[in-house]
Amino acid sequence: MPARNRILEIKRTLDGREKRFDCTVLDRADGHLTVLFVSAVPMNVHGVALPVGTVTFGHFWTDRPYNVYHWLDASSGQTLGVYLNVADRTEIAADVLSWRDLVVDVLVSPAGALTVLDEDELPADLAPALRDAIVAALGTIRATWPALAVELEQARAALWPTLAVERGSGAAADPDAAGTATGPGRGPRPGASGP
Repeated sequence: MPARNRILEIKRTLDGREKRFDCTVLDRADGHLTVLFVSAVPMNVHGVALPVGTVTFGHFWTDRPYNVYHWLDASSGQTLGVYLNVADRTEIAADVLSWRDLVVDVLVSPAGALTVLDEDELPADLAPALRDAIVAALGTIRATWPALAVELEQARAALWPTLAVERGSGAAADPDAAGTATGPGRGPRPGASGP
């Protein structure tokens, strides 16, 4: 199987900080990009256990007020959880993916329960228009979650078999080959403590 393309992900925060990550491109369509991460360290994100080797499909859209980390069991490909970052300014170019993290996140359990996280971390002086955009994004997530869950499962079903082929050849089993970065908040891609 030919080598997958790489892309630089640039995550910007409300306070102007930037984090950069070298990613592996799994799929690219007009206005949508799916990237791969494989966890080199175990993590626990708000009660969701993500063991070493957790596979993350990161979905980014230019026309949606969020991006998604779909956490998958490395052996079975079954969903461990879904993490949505409320976001804006998502741009996808040939070799760069950039987006702005708007602090608030939504954790979805394998049973489908949605939990809003980090609202208490919003700056007190946040512009009213941006606060309204975050509230609207949360409303969109709640209203569209059933359809998004189906969309994520369809993507998982299409992409997982391609990874199995690579795992058989050793490509995805090697964290560096799979686009893994380590450090606080990296790996399974929790938004609250990292990217």
